[in-house]
Amino acid sequence: MKQLLLRQRQVLLFILAGGLSAIVEVGSFKIFSVYLPSLISMEKNFYGIHYLFSNIFSTTLGIVSNYFFSIWFVFQRGKHSKRREFAYFMGVSVFSTFLSLMIFQLFFRYIFLDNFSIGFFVFSPEMISKIAAIIVVSVLNYTVKKRLIFNG
Repeated sequence: MKQLLLRQRQVLLFILAGGLSAIVEVGSFKIFSVYLPSLISMEKNFYGIHYLFSNIFSTTLGIVSNYFFSIWFVFQRGKHSKRREFAYFMGVSVFSTFLSLMIFQLFFRYIFLDNFSIGFFVFSPEMISKIAAIIVVSVLNYTVKKRLIFNG
């Protein structure tokens, strides 16, 4: 078991860094999705896109925190300079953001239509959709970041 954990150390650290980033992203999404609709009336439905600004702002915070968690805990420096590494990381993250926004919209509109209770806490459809989108996009992010940005 110990050997398995040592071999999968990077994956486990990526999950930890991703979990911390997800806490930042979901927590800020919750705050934005509660307060932004009172400031921006079309936040709940911006030309058919639900919670657009809450998603963009929270995802940005999640991306920036994930970059720092990734370089601190998960990946070794690659062959790229810090500037180029950051630019590649942000490029992949921008693509992932659009993918995440699309996945969120699909989940929010068609899959998670009702609240989900786990006994002591109730998840709203927007929160379940946000969490599910993060999980789906995380798999893609790990693969791309490991192979293309941090090389190993």
